[in-house]
Amino acid sequence: MGALHPQVVHFAIALLIVGVLFRVLAWLGRPAFVSPAAAALLTLGTLAAIAAAYTGEAAHGPIERMPGVRSAVVAHEEWGERARNIFIIVLVAEALALAMRKSPKARYALMASTAVGLVGLGALYEAGEHGGEIVYAYAGGVGTRSGNPEDVGHLLRAGLYQQALADRAAGKLEGAAALLDFAAQLFPGDVEVQLARAESQLIDRKDPPAALAALRTITPPADVNYVRIRHGMLTADALEAAGQRDGAIATLQQLVAAVPNARVQQRLDALKAQAGRQP
Repeated sequence: MGALHPQVVHFAIALLIVGVLFRVLAWLGRPAFVSPAAAALLTLGTLAAIAAAYTGEAAHGPIERMPGVRSAVVAHEEWGERARNIFIIVLVAEALALAMRKSPKARYALMASTAVGLVGLGALYEAGEHGGEIVYAYAGGVGTRSGNPEDVGHLLRAGLYQQALADRAAGKLEGAAALLDFAAQLFPGDVEVQLARAESQLIDRKDPPAALAALRTITPPADVNYVRIRHGMLTADALEAAGQRDGAIATLQQLVAAVPNARVQQRLDALKAQAGRQP
């Protein structure tokens, strides 16, 4: 059931937000369908919130075992339970209003539903915000929810690449290059990883010959134009850095003839202009 948590929780969020807004709008008295629609949405949303809390508890076990994530998971779980409990109170108020629909006192139950529902939206937001933090800041569940080893590989590849970018931005160029070297060893059949490593040879290690040697071992797929463009542009950059501007121009001419692209043409024009200014 834990694998269903992302699907269930989004239904709860959508239904409850719209349900509370409809309950607020219902105080205007029109259109007439808004009040019964609010009751239906709040009922369905509360049931979804109960299911979301249940599936969330089922999903937390594997994530809590990840180093450094437990505190974020606990905070998310607590806010999710608060939101569920608040909307159970809203559901009770809606049920009382329905039972007393012929009595003037029904409006007090609806007032309670509206007020508590607005408070519930705050708790719902916090639960969603903490859930997003688990996924996007801690990678909780990313690559691991399905149990597929390939998905874990996707997580590892993304982590190595993003850490390499962070190291590069911090001036830790050798660290960035080492991470991409490791990624290339782990994913020898991934053309984009190999291109990232070749780029690192050029940018991080300032070694155009090594970059060119790496690029010559890579054969970009003929049917994936963006990879062909990236390979050609990197080759041209490495050739230019190695002092072979004519080779870079020839590479880009061949590339733009095979895969017409405005960015490639712009780079080619810039190289030709630089060559024209040479004495």
